[in-house]
Amino acid sequence: MLRKQKTLPPRVLAEETPEQAAANKLAREQRDAQVRGVSSVQAMRDAIREASRRLPAITEVPRVARLTPADFRARAAEGLPFLIEGIVGRWPLAKEAQDILRERHGHMAVRARVGDYINTAFAADRAMQDMSMREYLELADRTEGLPPYLGNLELRELNSMCHWPTYFDKMGPPRFWIGPAGTVTPLHCDYDDNVFAQIWGSKRIFLSPAHHDAFLYPKEANAILFGSPFDPEAPDYEQFPLARQANMIEVIVKPGDMLYVPAGWYHQVRALTFSLSSNRWARAVPLALQGDPSILPGRSPASLL
Repeated sequence: MLRKQKTLPPRVLAEETPEQAAANKLAREQRDAQVRGVSSVQAMRDAIREASRRLPAITEVPRVARLTPADFRARAAEGLPFLIEGIVGRWPLAKEAQDILRERHGHMAVRARVGDYINTAFAADRAMQDMSMREYLELADRTEGLPPYLGNLELRELNSMCHWPTYFDKMGPPRFWIGPAGTVTPLHCDYDDNVFAQIWGSKRIFLSPAHHDAFLYPKEANAILFGSPFDPEAPDYEQFPLARQANMIEVIVKPGDMLYVPAGWYHQVRALTFSLSSNRWARAVPLALQGDPSILPGRSPASLL
């Protein structure tokens, strides 16, 4: 007997007046600041970039053994990315064959990024298509060119087979990323600490420190997310000459790896094989900013003089 496919909530693309849009943006930013325990998102972004300027330059992402939560937080407080080897390989989902997506979870409702989702990655009206997991896999198999991508989805049936370490005191829900080789998340930064788990397959990730946004022509998608039009895999220095100054660090994440991406670090992700990944964002003060008085609620720059 086939299991009934659950439907996803409808996409809502609101038509707002400029006044409504400004008011809604302010309300979202105030809510984001309250959740993270900071005076404002702008103050947090500024502090992240300032702390980034004091970091040593790196040319590769270090690989480390499994860490306790306390050891993770101590290392993350340094403000640099690192990769924890093997930790994800212990998860039940990592030990399953890829066929379970079709055979056990084919009924699952998903929302696929279709069309040219790279150049419209941070647009509210980018092309999306609702379907079942089985329909998605069939579509991906027959698509020529850029494959459709399942990105940033909360798939609870899959997460029941994942064992997340308690690295952050406050964490957002797990988000899943599924697709064949060639699926891409273009260059962007999230102003939250991030742990990225590679469950199946391999991905190439480019990383650049937060203060190098000065070279990456960023555009705000929302207060916590900024996108960049620069492609480190096919750099166009005529169109983006400042990008020559950006430090781009390449890392390959393999099955079983978990990558820590500090808040504000730019990253671009490409699947090298069929890939299943999941990530979780912290919903708190970034670990590199613990104890920074400039972002405390109720504090203004004048009060710190």
